[in-house]
Amino acid sequence: MNKTVFITGATSGIGEATAHLFAQNKFNIIITGRRTVRLDALAALLHEKYGVTVLLLHFDVRNQATVEAAISSMPESWKNIDILVNNAGLAAGKDAIQHGKRENWERMIDTNVK
Repeated sequence: MNKTVFITGATSGIGEATAHLFAQNKFNIIITGRRTVRLDALAALLHEKYGVTVLLLHFDVRNQATVEAAISSMPESWKNIDILVNNAGLAAGKDAIQHGKRENWERMIDTNVK
């Protein structure tokens, strides 16, 4: 039986590359992210290229209610997760640190830390 990996922030960058690496190694993959179109495309590509089973969950990690709802909605067969790659993150704003906007800091802390 294949192991299962759960990857947050899988729609680009490190998360997407990680999904490919685990798919190459025949893991079943749960991919999550905010961008549905990218999740759909990645799921199709991973299944087609590597023959793995992919479950996609669309949510923003900053919204606890949607995270909990998405995880609760997973089929029982997917709930035995072997590896979590908690990758979701972002950088907001391009101001020098002393001129940073509070909204950007709160968004980054909510996404990257909480």
